Parts: sequence; C-alpha cells; structure tokens
Amino acid sequence: MKLFKQLAEKLNSKNKKNSNIGMIKPIDVNFDLSKNEFLESLSRHALKLYEKQCDIKNFSKLVLSNPENTSHNEIVDELLKKGIVDPLEDEKLEQLANNSKLLKDLGLIE
Repeated sequence: MKLFKQLAEKLNSKNKKNSNIGMIKPIDVNFDLSKNEFLESLSRHALKLYEKQCDIKNFSKLVLSNPENTSHNEIVDELLKKGIVDPLEDEKLEQLANNSKLLKDLGLIE
C-alpha cells in the first residue's frame, strides 16, 4: 500500500508540473531560427506591399491632381525647341523595339 501511495504522489506531481508548463510567459519563449526567418520574410513582404500601396496612392494623387494643368505640354515644347529628340518619333520607337538589352530587361526575350 505504501508503494502505491508513493507512485500516486509521483504521478500527481508530474501532472502538476505538466499543467504548469502550458502557462508560459511570452517573454521567456526562445523562438527557433525557422520561426524568426519566417517572421522576417513575412515582415519584408508586408513592407513591400505597403511601399507598393504608397506608390500607387502617390501616383494616383499626382495623375489626378489637376486635369486643367497643361504646363507639361509647355515644358515638352520648350525641350523640343532646344533640340531634344522626340521619343515618339517612328525612328526612335523602332530603335527601342529592336534594343535587345531593353527587351531583356523587360523580360520579353531571354
């Protein structure tokens, strides 16, 4: 009977220890490297999405700012008068279309 009581006490003490293990302080947790790498990649991805969203908002704000503002046409006219080459000329467009470095950068050819 004494042996049975000792065994019961031992099992009860193990169960109490196991029940206390379930309650841990988050500050005491040692995260392994795989979790840290996952969280870092998730954070990087979230940052890229946020930057992309900000870029889209800023671009939209710029494009839709003032449709009556035609100062850009005046700037282009002044540049053309100074001798700047018009990028929309057929010859220039043909040169761009045949530019293998540009096409590789755009991922259109390998």
